[in-house]
Amino acid sequence: MGKRVFLLVLDSFGIGEAPDAARYGDEGSNTLCACATSPSFSMDNMRELGLFNIDGALDSAYETDLTPAPSPRGAFARLQEASVGKDTTAGHWEMAGVISPEGFPTYPDGFPSEVIEEFELKTGRRVLCNRPYSGTDAIRDFGDEMVETGALIVYTSADSVFQIAAHEDVVPCEQLYEYCRIARSILTGEHGVGRVIARPFVGESGSYARTSHRHDFSLEPTGTTMLDRLSEEGKDVVSVGKVYDIFAHRGIGESIPTSCNAEGIDRTIELLDRDFEGLCFTNLVDTDMIYGHRNDVDGYAAALSYFDGHVPAILSRLRDEDLFMVVADHGCDPVTPSTDHSREYVPWVIAGPRVRPGVNLGTRPTFADVSATILEYLGASPLGVGVSHAGEILEEETHA
Repeated sequence: MGKRVFLLVLDSFGIGEAPDAARYGDEGSNTLCACATSPSFSMDNMRELGLFNIDGALDSAYETDLTPAPSPRGAFARLQEASVGKDTTAGHWEMAGVISPEGFPTYPDGFPSEVIEEFELKTGRRVLCNRPYSGTDAIRDFGDEMVETGALIVYTSADSVFQIAAHEDVVPCEQLYEYCRIARSILTGEHGVGRVIARPFVGESGSYARTSHRHDFSLEPTGTTMLDRLSEEGKDVVSVGKVYDIFAHRGIGESIPTSCNAEGIDRTIELLDRDFEGLCFTNLVDTDMIYGHRNDVDGYAAALSYFDGHVPAILSRLRDEDLFMVVADHGCDPVTPSTDHSREYVPWVIAGPRVRPGVNLGTRPTFADVSATILEYLGASPLGVGVSHAGEILEEETHA
């Protein structure tokens, strides 16, 4: 069998403020340590792989009892984002080898009239809200009017997103997705937001709830990604969760949608038992979407603990030539007053039968080292961005 890499993104799992955090208003953020203040937090298995040994990961003002593993079983590094912003799209693109030197546009005062008017004209529906808003608050405050009139709830955040919420009984999901495609066609050039997001909801007045039928419509990556390269050179690329949407469906041979972290973990474990050669790229979004953005520290901590509890099942299924990598795309500290993403370093933990234990790669200046390492390990052509660490982390006899 050929080599396989299982790359898993713990969405928004930052490990401490980046050097430029003040520029983003994120001084003091450390998502890991914030979650460790909760009694629901337990990451003993990731600790044994080296998570707490990462440079600076435990440096924070939060009081925790975390301690590094005396003899970590994995290799590890701290990654600094080279792209501008703290967005899901930019973070995933960068770990796949595309750095974004200019941030995607954001709209702290809502979208300009020319955008909204064109959207209303092309959809035939009026727009409600049109300003930065919490998603759960948006359906609470505008849900009744949406149901009564059929108007669409459009809102944004500190991230580069155009989000459209509608009740599934009024606007069926497929119709909402079509409205998102219309918005995506409008939002190009200077208004090229990173993502247009469908946010369907259900329920009655006073008890509306978002459903699992969210769908993201991203810009296409602005350069060749690791996924493109692997697909071009005949490797398998399987996505689990929202990865397929983040890369605008490009470079992915098989996509497995998920409704929650538990399903994402289950699908990944199933893939460990399946024959393929190449990359499995998984995103676990609940840590960010459900807990980070709602400042639910106990929920976030419990989600991390649930994942950690399945790490042994993942490791036990790794074949001799498999690599398992855990990384994140940005932070979302659930203790700070902000409910937005936070500009943080992210972890990179690497495990597998042939990984040299205890290798500390230090602090890397870009997430793109992830793609450079994966491409070299899988025998694919480099992208010319990032540094491969395959030779440092792997036993010599398995390094291609």
